[in-house]
Amino acid sequence: MDKAVEIGKGLYYVGIKDYDRRVFDALVPLPRGTSYNSYLIKAERSVLIDTVNPGFEQVWLDRIKEVINPQDIQYLVMNHAEPDHAGAVPYFLSLNKKAKLISSSQGKNLALRFYGVAEDRIIVAQDGDTVSLGDRQLRFISAPMLHWPETMFTYLEDAAVLFTCDFFGFHSAKGLFDSDFEDIEFEAKKYYGEIMMPFSAMGKKAMDKIKGLNINLICPSHGPIYQNPQRIVSLYDKWVSGRTDEKVIFVYVSMWKNIEGMVDRMTDKLLAAGVKFGRYNFLNSDPGDICADLVDSRAIVFGAATVLSSMHPLGIYAANLVRLLKPPAKYAVLLSSYGWAESASKEMQNIFSKMQFELVGSKITNGPASEQDLKEVDALTEKLMQKIKE
Repeated sequence: MDKAVEIGKGLYYVGIKDYDRRVFDALVPLPRGTSYNSYLIKAERSVLIDTVNPGFEQVWLDRIKEVINPQDIQYLVMNHAEPDHAGAVPYFLSLNKKAKLISSSQGKNLALRFYGVAEDRIIVAQDGDTVSLGDRQLRFISAPMLHWPETMFTYLEDAAVLFTCDFFGFHSAKGLFDSDFEDIEFEAKKYYGEIMMPFSAMGKKAMDKIKGLNINLICPSHGPIYQNPQRIVSLYDKWVSGRTDEKVIFVYVSMWKNIEGMVDRMTDKLLAAGVKFGRYNFLNSDPGDICADLVDSRAIVFGAATVLSSMHPLGIYAANLVRLLKPPAKYAVLLSSYGWAESASKEMQNIFSKMQFELVGSKITNGPASEQDLKEVDALTEKLMQKIKE
């Protein structure tokens, strides 16, 4: 896509498709690239909604020029100050000396610090404030911690278009509209798990705020534009509420297949009982896929071995990732093994004690699991299945 696209009356997509980007936040793989969605409302007083990632300023400006002289734009809305959405703010304001930046009060502080915007060029929008575009009107909706404290949504009242920045987004350079995707749930869930899951309580508040709005179009700043808003809203209704499925996620690191053997035993029993599960060896798994399954799993089985005199470094990484993401799972089982010294289980217990899981049980083996060990694993699996079916 190399041109501006009119997506509604006087409303244009002027964003960028980044097909080549392969990692985000130095953490999240991007196998399908991503997009930096920016929108232009052409009106008596025209406005840009969000900008693009640094490095794409000139291409972005060329898109804008297809629709309007950039000097004729009165406002630039910064819904969120992270560089992938606001990185071109100083570039645009240096070209257009009259335009005002609209942001939340905390957004103002970040615009001053991150982007060197002059204070007299910033309009602070409080929750519910409006700005007239002449024949059209914008309303601003405070949405803090989705996923930074300064985040807000912008609502174009006459067309019932909601601009939500990161909320409702996902990473893909494919397509423009939700109809371009047969199945959006997994990609949207992966993104939600990576970015929004730690802030589900704030997500629920935001969902409650917009529940009464008439919404014809949802325009996030990553991924597709939703011509069928209910498609993504119904998914977020479940996720922000923390509703889980009868599902177990396994996240483990196994050096000599001792942990893997216990995981095999548990997953065989779950499979026979018809219980859904996701299984991830952290050594060769996409962290984004793990994030997706954490969103709606009711239990997590976590395993890591002792290496030298400590928990395996990948196990420490994986355990702290789970802690950071704050998944809604209710139950946990811990697995560990050791050769000549046992310490992984103690470190695991310490990390998981800081999370809100009910510990169903744990199993430690010295080397490969014996038949007695496997019988105890079977009993632990039965106990876990009873818990998740409650």
